[in-house]
Amino acid sequence: MEILIEDPITTCLSPSVYNTICKLGFEARENCDISSIVTQNGEVRWMTITDCVVYTESAQGLDYGGSVRLLGPVCQAVHLHLSSLTKGQFETRYSSGFQWTGVPELFPEMFDALGSLQSLAISLSLMKLTSCLERALGDVYLLSRKECPFLLRDLIASEELSQVFGQSVMDVLKVFVGSPRGLNLRNVLWHGFAAPQEIPPKYCSMMILLTAGLGQLLKGYLQQTKFTLAHRPFITLTSLEDLIVFPDVTYEVLSVLEEVMKKSTFILKIMLPYWEVALLNFKSHRFADCAILLLVQLETGLRKVFATVNKCPKRLLTAESTALYTTFDEILAKHLNDGKINQLPLFLGEPAMVLSCERSIGVWPLLPLPEGSEREAQRSEGNSEINACHSLITEIVAELCHHVPETHRVPHASEHLRPEEWPQLLRELCSIPVRTLFCPRAVLEVLAVLRKIGAHCCRVCGQVAACAELRRRQWEDRSLRSRQRRNYLRLVHSIKLLSPMLYLILLLIALELVNIHVVLGKNTSEYQQYLRFLKSVLQYTENLAAYTSQDKNKWDEAVNLTQVALLKIWTFSEKKQMLIHLAKKSTSKVV
Repeated sequence: MEILIEDPITTCLSPSVYNTICKLGFEARENCDISSIVTQNGEVRWMTITDCVVYTESAQGLDYGGSVRLLGPVCQAVHLHLSSLTKGQFETRYSSGFQWTGVPELFPEMFDALGSLQSLAISLSLMKLTSCLERALGDVYLLSRKECPFLLRDLIASEELSQVFGQSVMDVLKVFVGSPRGLNLRNVLWHGFAAPQEIPPKYCSMMILLTAGLGQLLKGYLQQTKFTLAHRPFITLTSLEDLIVFPDVTYEVLSVLEEVMKKSTFILKIMLPYWEVALLNFKSHRFADCAILLLVQLETGLRKVFATVNKCPKRLLTAESTALYTTFDEILAKHLNDGKINQLPLFLGEPAMVLSCERSIGVWPLLPLPEGSEREAQRSEGNSEINACHSLITEIVAELCHHVPETHRVPHASEHLRPEEWPQLLRELCSIPVRTLFCPRAVLEVLAVLRKIGAHCCRVCGQVAACAELRRRQWEDRSLRSRQRRNYLRLVHSIKLLSPMLYLILLLIALELVNIHVVLGKNTSEYQQYLRFLKSVLQYTENLAAYTSQDKNKWDEAVNLTQVALLKIWTFSEKKQMLIHLAKKSTSKVV
């Protein structure tokens, strides 16, 4: 994305925010006795900390600047204290105070990060800490049996939490993470404004101690009230599709990425260390850390493009407390605050289909089959049912071709299209731009189902190709047992049906996508029927992905499943209730 001039940016923190985070807490020079902050047993003396929080003259609100200034020496004393401990001492004194977070295992890692003196490791630790603190505070809030506030600042400002921890303690949290007028450590890090060296390590140390202290206060509250703290379950990714978040990336590709990162204008030079460590984490299989860093830097990079294409360079910086930060919500919005059209979506474009699935299916006929395998497959399996399915597929495709926009038809597309011409037609359809941003809910709901269908088709393609290649080698090496040999013959047999069926589905969803906006012409009943049909196709592709996985290899079942799905598609197509039919009716009425 080479649209930006040479990167002169030295910070993404506005002057007042930079002053609050990097300077204000260092103005007071007096030493603070650690024994006044925490006991030998690790009990936090909250009064020493809360006494540093000061209020405005009218006592109507916090004096954030004054509080940060007074808390500076306390944070420094805490940092020196934690730095003086061994890991064993740290865990002995404070581990019980971290149990309430639900993820106590993170805190020894944070302690190691403090000891490493690496600014990026400390920033990453603070990101993890503020994230798990926010979730844990939400769990405590739910003791009130009320719906948890969506925003951290509202959570910290709630009466419910002040009843548990005390108002003065919650005011301390406001200074550190609960308001844009304070240090606001959570937001400046998670929204990608703070470069690694801009976060003083002493604030990470202080947040670790505050978390332990909150745990101590909560323990007393729970003993008094007899309540039990329950943690909300984390989202668990169970399907293979969800688990395979990262593509297969070779070390050669990573080497190229390392070079591209240094030259790309999408990446701010001050943020380059985040990208470098993200790659290191990827290589070390620390995918969660990698994802955290990349997600944050994606927002930073998009903010840079947003500020450039909309000619508002100041939006690259953190906002003051009187204005909103430029975050994903605004970066990806349709309009700017002044009502003008946001140029970012227009600049990036909005393709809804990549063609990798079609290319994968195209490889299937090229897969070399061992000598005699295809002949055996034909001999051992009946072809009448597959031939009948082929005829039906050809008939449905011929019907679909009548709905291809004239400007994108391949020669003879409206007549009898030969199977070898299907890939070209599919590529033509996928080249048609379709507006999918800022659409009504019905459009987005259909779009989501279409994308899922395409994703499952892509997964099936990869599985079939990989399995066919593996079994071919084993056949030639004579390492297949008799049962596996028969299973391979079923694979060879089923490919003859799965290949055209997947082309049919891809052609169908591509045509529906091109006409997706006419879904708004359906009434509620018609829309629900249509959505049920799409979800039945989705269910077929999900089941097909399961049957063709290497641990299942259910090829006969895949063929039977395909026959049933094909009849459903034919039946629904006959009812003329797809978007391509509705679009044709609309065009006819206009004419």
